[in-house]
Amino acid sequence: MRSTDSRPLAAATLNLLRPLVRILLRNGVSHRTLADLAKQVYVDVARTEFGIDGKKQTVSRISILTGLTRKEVQRLLQEPPEPDARITEEYNRAARVMTGWVRDPDFGDGKGHPIPLKMEGKRASFSALVRRYSGDIPVRAVLDELLRVGAVKRLQDGRIGLPARGFISQKGLTHKVTILGSDTADLVETIEHNLYKSPTRPRFQRKVMYDNVPAEAAKEFRVLAAAHGQEL
Repeated sequence: MRSTDSRPLAAATLNLLRPLVRILLRNGVSHRTLADLAKQVYVDVARTEFGIDGKKQTVSRISILTGLTRKEVQRLLQEPPEPDARITEEYNRAARVMTGWVRDPDFGDGKGHPIPLKMEGKRASFSALVRRYSGDIPVRAVLDELLRVGAVKRLQDGRIGLPARGFISQKGLTHKVTILGSDTADLVETIEHNLYKSPTRPRFQRKVMYDNVPAEAAKEFRVLAAAHGQEL
């Protein structure tokens, strides 16, 4: 590390990696696999975000930026990325459907609350919701996936209900791991924005800590924090 902030950045990286490595070890992912993934990201970011205006990014420059050999850079540029982008896209589409259900008055009770939806119909139906917020994905495919992960439920009268005001996967480990990548990336990108891109106009980011909550109050506090957080 060449910058004057090398030690704080190194310490921050260690803190960031620790919970991630715990998850990787739980899933049998070795250091070598993580290192290979890191190489892919280094090359992709250097290629797409660290070029010189008006000039094509070259293998040599990527090699200089990343510290990888030219041969290694060339190999990585020729290989397709290993992670399945389809899973991330499914998560994003599902999240858009859930967000539309909560926010769009066409699918609410007029007081800001989402209502159970019948499957078919031109207005206030699950089919209409999916077509509006999920593009050309078949309605049945979206419903099956949301049912599978426990984000929606089928009511006794046949309508589709929304247990929570957001896309919270209750069953699907694959989707939960996808959220680990997408949501953590959003947080880190917010911090990057506040540090380097627009420090005078930062995005909102807050963490509240208190070290003296009585143990007997913890359960009540969790309920209160969840309610207020969901309201926000």
